[in-house]
Amino acid sequence: MRPLMSQSRSAYQLDESARLLAQASRVDASFRSRPGVLGSVSGEAPVFADRAEGAYLWDVDGNRYVDFVLGFGAVVLGHADPRVTAAVYAELARGVSPTLHRTVQLDLVELLIEVIPGAEMALLLKTGSDATDVAVRLARAFTERLHVLHWGYHGWHDWCAPRPAGLVPGVQDHVQPFRYNDLPELDRALSSRPGEVACVLMMPVEVEPPGPGYLAGVRELADAHGALLVFDEVRTGFRLALGGAQEYFGVRADLVAVSKAMANGHPISALVGRRDVLQATNRISASSLSFRSSDGLAAALATIRSIRQTGVVEVLWDRGRALMAGLRRGAARHGVPVSVVGLPPMPYQVFEYRTATQRQRAERMFYAETRARGVLFHPTHQWFTCAAMSAADIALAVNAAEAGYAAVSRAVGGTEEG
Repeated sequence: MRPLMSQSRSAYQLDESARLLAQASRVDASFRSRPGVLGSVSGEAPVFADRAEGAYLWDVDGNRYVDFVLGFGAVVLGHADPRVTAAVYAELARGVSPTLHRTVQLDLVELLIEVIPGAEMALLLKTGSDATDVAVRLARAFTERLHVLHWGYHGWHDWCAPRPAGLVPGVQDHVQPFRYNDLPELDRALSSRPGEVACVLMMPVEVEPPGPGYLAGVRELADAHGALLVFDEVRTGFRLALGGAQEYFGVRADLVAVSKAMANGHPISALVGRRDVLQATNRISASSLSFRSSDGLAAALATIRSIRQTGVVEVLWDRGRALMAGLRRGAARHGVPVSVVGLPPMPYQVFEYRTATQRQRAERMFYAETRARGVLFHPTHQWFTCAAMSAADIALAVNAAEAGYAAVSRAVGGTEEG
C-alpha cells in the first residue's frame, strides 16, 4: 500500500479497478447507465473500494484517499465509526427480521421527535426516495389535492424520476418544478392552481444558499395557498445542525424527509413532522419489512446520539471553512477562475471559464490531479466533511487542490484566458 503523503501522480495506478470495471460492465446492470460513482471511465478514476475507515477510503489498487464524497453525504462521523458499528453488531446478533417490533424503533422515533424542530410523529422508512415519495403521497391524501410543486433532486420514484423511460405517460402531469430563490415565480405557480397544490416540496439548500427571507417567504406562500411545506433534508439533516436546515435557517416545515447522515451510511430514512398529517398514514400504502430492520434503527440511534453529544456539527463547519478558504487561496494564486460555493459542511466549486470546452478540460485536469495525490472530490456532486477529518487532512486536500489548480493553469490558462 502506498503511503498517502508520498503518493505522486506518476505512481498512481488503477489497474485492478479498470479490470473490475470491465467485468462489472458485462454482468452488473447498475454499470449500464454510469461506469462508476465518479462517472469515470477505465483508467481515469477509482471505481471499487477495498475498505474505508475514518476520513479515508482505500481502493482495490491500494491507493488511499481523503474522502470528501463520503457516500454522497451519508457518512457524517467517519467511515466505520466504532460506536455505530458496535450498535449494529449487537442488534444483528439478536436476530434479523424477528417478526415483531423491537424497542429500538420506539427509542429512535422518540429521539427524532426530540431533536428535529416541529416533529410530533415520525414514520421510519429505508431510503431517501422512500421518504420523499411517502411525503408526496401523504400530502395528497391529507389535503385531498393532487398538484405538487418541487425544487431539487428527490430520488427515483415515478413522481420525480429525472429520466422518462419506463414511466407511464401522465404520471408527472401533476408535478411542476420551480426556480430556487425566486419567490415571485413560486407565487405565480401557486396562484395559477388555486386550491390544487397539495405541497411545496424542496431541498432547503444545495450549493446556492437561500437569499434573505427566501425560506420564510416559501413558508408564507404555502400557508396562504393551503399547501403543505415539505423539506427534503436527505442531505442537510443532522449536518448543518443537529436539527438540520430547519434549525439552522429557523424555518419550520410541515413534513421533513431525513436519511443519509441519520445513520452514518447505514440504510434508513424517516418522515417526521406534524401529528395531524402523519396520522393520515393509515389512509395510504407505505409498508415494507425492511422499514423496521433493526440494524438500521440501531445505527441511526447511535449516530444521532454521537452527533448530539460530541460536537460533531462544529467540526463539520470548521473543517469545511478551512477547506473553502484554502481552495480560494489556491485558485487565486494560480489565476484559475473558480467559485467556491455551498455551505462549509457541504462545499463545492465551479470553474468559471467562458466555454464548455475550457470548463470540461479544467475539470478533467483538476480531478485527475487531486485523485492522484490522495484526495477524492466529486466532479459533479457537492462535497462533504465528516467528524473524523483532521486539520492535517484538510491541509493535504488544500495542497492537492493547489497542485490541481497549477495543472489547470498550465493546460487551460488563468483568468485572463478564461
